[in-house]
Amino acid sequence: MNVAPPQNFPYGNETVKICIVLPPKVNSAGIWEDTASPSVILKYSLPLLELQMLLIFLVTHVVYSFLKPLGIPLFASQMVAGMILGPSMLGQIDAFRAILFPPVFGLEIIDTTAIFGFAIFVFLMGVKMDVRVAFRTTRSAKVIGIASLLSPIMVGTLVLEAFKEPNQPEEIRIERLTETTIESLTSLSVIACLLSELKILNSELGRLALSSAVVGDLSSLVLIVAIAFYKYWSISHSIALIYAGAMVLFIIVLVFVLRPLMLWIIRETPEGRPIKEVYIFAIMLLALGSSIYTHWFNQSPLFGAFLFGLAVPDGPPLGSALVDKFECFVSGVFLALYVTTATMRADPGKMLSDPTTVKFSAIVVFMTFLAKFIACLIPSFWSKMPLNDSLAFALIMTSKGIMELSYFSTYKDSKIIADATFSVMIIGVLLNSAIVPILVKSLYDSISRKYAGYQKRNIMHLKPNAELRILACVHRPENVAAFIDLLNATRPTKESRNVVYVLHLIELIGRASPVFIAHEKQENRVVSSFENFILAFNQYEQNNWGLVTVNAFTAISPPNLMHEDICTMALDKQTSFILLPFHRKWSIDGSIEVEHNVIRILNCSVLERSPCSIGILVDRGSLDRRITRTSLKSSRSSYCIGMIFLGGKDDREALTLAKRMAKDPRVNLTVIHLVAEDSRNVIDWDTMLNAEELKNIKQGEVGNGNIMYIEEAVKDGPQAALNVRSIADGYDLIIVGRRYGVDSVQTSGLSEWSEFPELGIIGDLLASTDLDSRASVLVVQQQHSVDVDRH
Repeated sequence: MNVAPPQNFPYGNETVKICIVLPPKVNSAGIWEDTASPSVILKYSLPLLELQMLLIFLVTHVVYSFLKPLGIPLFASQMVAGMILGPSMLGQIDAFRAILFPPVFGLEIIDTTAIFGFAIFVFLMGVKMDVRVAFRTTRSAKVIGIASLLSPIMVGTLVLEAFKEPNQPEEIRIERLTETTIESLTSLSVIACLLSELKILNSELGRLALSSAVVGDLSSLVLIVAIAFYKYWSISHSIALIYAGAMVLFIIVLVFVLRPLMLWIIRETPEGRPIKEVYIFAIMLLALGSSIYTHWFNQSPLFGAFLFGLAVPDGPPLGSALVDKFECFVSGVFLALYVTTATMRADPGKMLSDPTTVKFSAIVVFMTFLAKFIACLIPSFWSKMPLNDSLAFALIMTSKGIMELSYFSTYKDSKIIADATFSVMIIGVLLNSAIVPILVKSLYDSISRKYAGYQKRNIMHLKPNAELRILACVHRPENVAAFIDLLNATRPTKESRNVVYVLHLIELIGRASPVFIAHEKQENRVVSSFENFILAFNQYEQNNWGLVTVNAFTAISPPNLMHEDICTMALDKQTSFILLPFHRKWSIDGSIEVEHNVIRILNCSVLERSPCSIGILVDRGSLDRRITRTSLKSSRSSYCIGMIFLGGKDDREALTLAKRMAKDPRVNLTVIHLVAEDSRNVIDWDTMLNAEELKNIKQGEVGNGNIMYIEEAVKDGPQAALNVRSIADGYDLIIVGRRYGVDSVQTSGLSEWSEFPELGIIGDLLASTDLDSRASVLVVQQQHSVDVDRH
């Protein structure tokens, strides 16, 4: 009686001959072992492995040197190298195969080495993944992440039904279902590598793609586990329950035993000290042990390594130590071997022998790509993302890479996917990985749009009781007191608290690489001049307990890269306002004491790229500390603020900030509206927005009777300048909009005399050395709006 082979045996009853030479020949004595035939060293596994690695690296980098100018990434070059070394090209040469891939060894040794390295890569991928992101992310990212998985599955199912044949063999059905499922998956590591290659990892587009990819990747993981359970359940209920119980037990041990143990290691490591080597090695052994455990229960060993990586606390000191120690070697050596050797198995010539399979596979690749592309394009475009950015985002979400390659290789080894299907899938991954980066670069300018925001991150569009997030950038000790005075004037309340991120910027000198430090609250004991600013801001937090939260950071970087630190933090912390100091410092008598051109260049760079609104504070000493160092309620001093309003989005943003300050009864706010004489009857959209913003001030609906509105008609810029000069010394602080590049009657003829364009015309006038005034000036620029091109 013939007994059907177990379904988990990929080769069925087929007899597989394996010849092993004992003892194994690993190390050779060199070419002197047989001077008549030096090639004898290639009969030993280690020299042959070294030669194979050398050849793969050589071909890969030669190919990459030609493809890199075209914008094709290294991964695609590695796949092309695999095609060159595979059976379709050099692999056809008998002498080449006999020398480099002899029948005794073939690809087995280098393939085993590559898979071992890939398992470490998957483990590190789990270490770097923050699962909490999937639960903290925005609703649009969740929708996109789930839709990017479900839509190609549904379309692929329709294609499956369309190609279903009568009496179709079970093997064909499983093969087609497998390739459809793999084509539908979303991989975080593939998307993260692409974003890093394009240098847009920290952009808002990149962050949305990563958040969506985390959701999609976890959804894919759940889908794969469900499919595996269903497969075993259809074979045997008891086997399915045993495997499921083993996985549940494994997850319980990870969560309640191994993760607390790693958290204990972190607690036992002194702050600022590296993790002990013995702990690093123990964790790596546990990662390999997790792979063996899942493989024992007929699951992929990569699955165990990935789950264990998820259990490792990400970030410093443990997660970052593992990544720093292993990622460079794994990515530079093992991944190159894995990609190339996996691609070498593809034989495009075999596609001619099965045109029906090739046709189905090609249609599945195209239709699932199209379904995922549309599923990501529509929600992103619907959420007010520009069309070009939406197209680039959808392309990023459809990108294929090393994870898809690993799935196809695994299922080919398991005899689930035929050679012809595997070749089509490999060519599909190659074309995707080569074309998508080029298209994304053409649609999305990574330099000018790196920090472009799709959400309104400014003060004007804050919800009434939303917290105000401010990034205060400190260069020198004299910036601290003026900043704290201004922050106090922003009137934090229990309903609308202030969350202040203080970034101490220090020029990189005497170091090889930039440093970023997150200061803990315990560091209040530090009294060195280097970190005195932390004490001052923490004291500000204590004086406003329950109303203000302060988080302090230090960034040590080159001056030409400081704007990257500022914009990245503003994007990461989702701030609504960046506070920058002016580059000039005034002395007590009102003269200029010192100028810092590095700060001026930095301010200009931030103004061009900022993902939120900005304010440049020109401190001329009039912020006389009457609103600080005591409770807001107990202070009895008054504070006079003037707001010069000409119109435009920057002025509206500045007015919104001034109205927030005026909620404090000690603040006396005067709004001076300079109106062009010949434009009072002109009605346009901008004028209507200005009128709407001024309406509640004119009607006295805001403030506590401490707001005065003055409207003055001016015929040209010189008359406006006279008006500004006449009122400049009557206030402690004057708030103006930057209005850069905006032409108006009120400022006509003044731009030619502007010394500092970063302050705008009115701001430059108020910061001029010719103006005899002690009033400090806050110049406000509203967040640059992304131009949503709907055409």
